Amino acid sequence: MLKATNRKLTGSEKRQIKAVIRRARSGHGNRVSAQQTIPYQRMYPDGVCRVDANRYNKTIQFQDINYQLSENEDKDAIFGSWCEFINYFDSSVSFEFSFLNLENGQSGGDDRIEMTARQDDFDGIREEYAQMLQNQLARGNNGLRKTKYLTFTIEADSVRNAKPRLERIEAELLGNFKRMGVHAQALDGKARLALLHGIFHMDTKEPFAFDWDWLAPSGLSTRDFIAPASFEFPDGRTFRIGEKFCSASFLQITAADLSDRALEAFLAVDSSLIVSMHIRAIDQTEAVKMVKRKITELDRTKIEEQKRAVRSGYDMDILPSDLTTLDAGAKDMLKSLQNHNERMLMLTFILVNAADTKRKLKADVQQCRSIAQTMNCSLVTLDFQQERAMQAALPLGVNPIRIERGLTTSVLGIFIPFTTQELFQKSEGALYYGVNSLSHNMILVDRKLLSNPNGLILGTPGSGKSFAAKREMVNVFLVTDDDIIICDPEAEYAPLVRRLHGQIIRISPVGSDYINPLDINMNYADDEEPVTLKSDFVLSMCELIVGGKEGLQPIEKTVIDRCVRSVYQAYFADPKPETMPILEDLYVELKIQPEPEAQRIATALEIYVHGSLNLFNHRTNVNLKNRLVCYDIKGLGKQLKKLGMLIVQDQVWNRVTINRAQKKSTRYYMDEFHLLLKEPQTAAYSVEIWKRFRKWGGIPTAITQNLKDLLASAEIENIFENSDFILMLNQAPGDREILAKKLGISARQLSYVKQSGAGEGLLLYGDTILPFVDRFPQNTGLYRLMTTRLSETAGQEEENG
Repeated sequence: MLKATNRKLTGSEKRQIKAVIRRARSGHGNRVSAQQTIPYQRMYPDGVCRVDANRYNKTIQFQDINYQLSENEDKDAIFGSWCEFINYFDSSVSFEFSFLNLENGQSGGDDRIEMTARQDDFDGIREEYAQMLQNQLARGNNGLRKTKYLTFTIEADSVRNAKPRLERIEAELLGNFKRMGVHAQALDGKARLALLHGIFHMDTKEPFAFDWDWLAPSGLSTRDFIAPASFEFPDGRTFRIGEKFCSASFLQITAADLSDRALEAFLAVDSSLIVSMHIRAIDQTEAVKMVKRKITELDRTKIEEQKRAVRSGYDMDILPSDLTTLDAGAKDMLKSLQNHNERMLMLTFILVNAADTKRKLKADVQQCRSIAQTMNCSLVTLDFQQERAMQAALPLGVNPIRIERGLTTSVLGIFIPFTTQELFQKSEGALYYGVNSLSHNMILVDRKLLSNPNGLILGTPGSGKSFAAKREMVNVFLVTDDDIIICDPEAEYAPLVRRLHGQIIRISPVGSDYINPLDINMNYADDEEPVTLKSDFVLSMCELIVGGKEGLQPIEKTVIDRCVRSVYQAYFADPKPETMPILEDLYVELKIQPEPEAQRIATALEIYVHGSLNLFNHRTNVNLKNRLVCYDIKGLGKQLKKLGMLIVQDQVWNRVTINRAQKKSTRYYMDEFHLLLKEPQTAAYSVEIWKRFRKWGGIPTAITQNLKDLLASAEIENIFENSDFILMLNQAPGDREILAKKLGISARQLSYVKQSGAGEGLLLYGDTILPFVDRFPQNTGLYRLMTTRLSETAGQEEENG
């Protein structure tokens, strides 16, 4: 029941209510005709709807799963689970599956892509990027938004008695969906009203405005807030909702066998369409009696046909083919009902096409008829029943059209509603990753919503790894406030960083940019002393410098740990830049230790302190506070590259700890990440940092083409286990098999990373695996900044210098 409220309405709310009242009172003297056509009596805030005096229902929205990408064995399992799902409903619960393919903004939400201008030097890029995304959105099924709903209806003498049972059924259905791996959620009353409002305002895309507090002072009902400007049913074969032309038809199922892609074929059309499947189960005892009566009638007809054949001098065993087919079908149905886990279900299959013009509507209806014909079925226009058909198509569980077809569970289950999962999130931090290769819908996801946003970008040379990373960086830069740090071993990110006014730090033995590997801050660690974690890093660094095949020995680790703690005493006593230790301080501390192992370590460090490789023996002299920082380590050469990557990683950890205190996320991109996993100590440190990043607001992304080197590391299991985001592009044959085993990828899914083109592959987002393709428009300035093809980057440095 609605509770009285004393909240005062705002001026804006009063104006909205007045507009609804004006609309309700217009309509050629018949002021409530549109509202009366909407077939329910009352909507409650908790989502319960009273459709008539003794029927109540609720609605669940459910998502897709990767059925068409699954292997046949997995398909059989999904189909079996789907049939069990259908069998859950007994004869006391009728249910309706609603599938809405409506233009963006017409199904309860507005999916327009916008990037708010910030009055800075990047608004031009934002506009170009937003336009590209809008074009991609429009190409995906012509900008259609596809949603799926289940509405279940029971009989009860009051809402008080209906709610407990509806809630129990809802909980059990959500559990059944979950067991199938399907994400589902129940809609509350406002969400159901928004859904209906979207259907009734296909012509205007008018935003839904409503609050339960508005009902009492306005004297209106919920139907007044969702009703269209008008319904028109002019000729018996079409109708109009506002300015939209519509036509309702029913599917006449005449085929003996149907494909499991029957429903998918309708849902794949590139036009506005509502598909409704009303289903009611027949009591099992009554169902058996019905089939037996049908068999008896058929037997009687057979006898009459045989008598006619004898009188005419024909062979009495020759019967009409239709009669033979019906007889065999009825007997098979009886056998299924009596001996198998089958039930009899009555199906009403309604389709409503919607278009802006009569001509377009006619073409859309003909397209659906052609689809029905390919299934050996017929799509029949509901002449002079358009209003009732429209009511039946709404996700309200109301079916005034009782054109039913009796089917068993397994036959009805052929209309499986699952094709391929979609990833289209509307959070502020959602980023673009291409389009779904199967549905051609845009992929828009937010890695921060994952339980572990750490990620990997994997692919062979030329597969588009760097481009994918740059595209994400640009998107992050434009729509979030996250900091972005890049470790660039091949000096390929500079043009993009320069255009975004980022800081490029070139680390080279002959350069003048320095970073201090012993930099630390007071927030360097959380649940332990900062020096303890820093000591782990220094041990990893010394592993690269000193350790041989067996790595550092226990005594050597002890000596290094002791010296590290000693050199930081002055800084933590008086934390200021002048007291920050450098590598030479550690070298001097090692020299005064009594153990011979200390002398060995100091000698190994000498070239990095006083020798030709002393570039890491300086205090940091570059700006590390820029929002976008790129560490260019190409000049380090092969020998120093691993050491440079490790030191950069520690610098990033410093930045992460500082940003954490400011509640800011830090994105870190590491190219050639496999180099860090070659040495046991550096691998262990990298994994430790990888694990810590998530808790501290860091989002690392590893990029590599040397997959065999990556997979050869004993630590890679930890990396995979702590990464819920993997962008997998074209893979070499041996790598494909290993990845399939580690990530649980089916052979059918694996085909999308087999000899695939640049920008094509698989996206692993949490427990969702999608094939994707990213065809970024090449006629944009952003593309020229992000591409790494030599033919397209000629002169780029000069342009951006």
